[in-house]
Amino acid sequence: MTLRGSKRGFTTAQRTLDNVVKLQKKPKAFAPSARLSAKVDITRHEVNGWPVYHVSPKNLEPDTRAIFLHGGCYVFEINPVHWSFVASLAVEAGTTVIVPIMPLAPTGTASVIVPAVADLVASVIAEVGAGNLSLIGDSSGGGMSLAVAMLLRDRALPPVRRLVLIAPWLDISGTDPMLAVIAPNDPMLAVPGTHAAGGLYRAELAEDDWRVSPLHGDLAGLGPITLFSGTRDIVHADALRFLPLAAAAGLEVDYHEGAGMLHNYPILPMPEGDAARVEIAAAIR
Repeated sequence: MTLRGSKRGFTTAQRTLDNVVKLQKKPKAFAPSARLSAKVDITRHEVNGWPVYHVSPKNLEPDTRAIFLHGGCYVFEINPVHWSFVASLAVEAGTTVIVPIMPLAPTGTASVIVPAVADLVASVIAEVGAGNLSLIGDSSGGGMSLAVAMLLRDRALPPVRRLVLIAPWLDISGTDPMLAVIAPNDPMLAVPGTHAAGGLYRAELAEDDWRVSPLHGDLAGLGPITLFSGTRDIVHADALRFLPLAAAAGLEVDYHEGAGMLHNYPILPMPEGDAARVEIAAAIR
């Protein structure tokens, strides 16, 4: 997840890597704003050394859960826009949203993070059942969500109620020819910097390893998916490649294409974002 006007930080690999070094020296805060407590109840837990937040509608104990994996090219922390989305979704869907604060790359890498998140999801399935749990991810968190769903399938666990992919980054290689078509009109992201960030996350893994680029993995046997993608977003190229692969694998995909929309529009404070959030709430309710 990035904010409007931040594209310059991704125009070269070095700019992105320099920003990562700065953030390692002075990490950003990750806790939700205290102001959100007016509309939701927030509790913090520790799970295997990670902070994990539970965000629920005020004075309610919902039976359903959603796990939200935040974006940020795997190297940038969860931010207030994410938290606002989470709080609104908890209220509108009447569910508890679980938000793990995962170690960022280069400290947290795919070969460690993906199975650790899968463990967390499995523990919630054991608690409430797969039919009462949805998995939601935006941008890099969307790619991670798909990889986690694939790993859970390989562990013979039942699919969650709904997998919601918001502007998912599904191939970190930056080699899709469509990127050159979309990139000039993307006001937020650029390939050189995102590719560099993806390299930190993949570490020892190949760029086409399904844990970092789930487009290259086996999609068979996954549960129903809701997918949002904006046409002015470089990761829209991934969505366009994913759809026929999902169809070939026999997956149920509810696809929402935002014409002229920018990266991550469903979680942004704009009319189109509000409408998308209503759709997401209905999908996981």
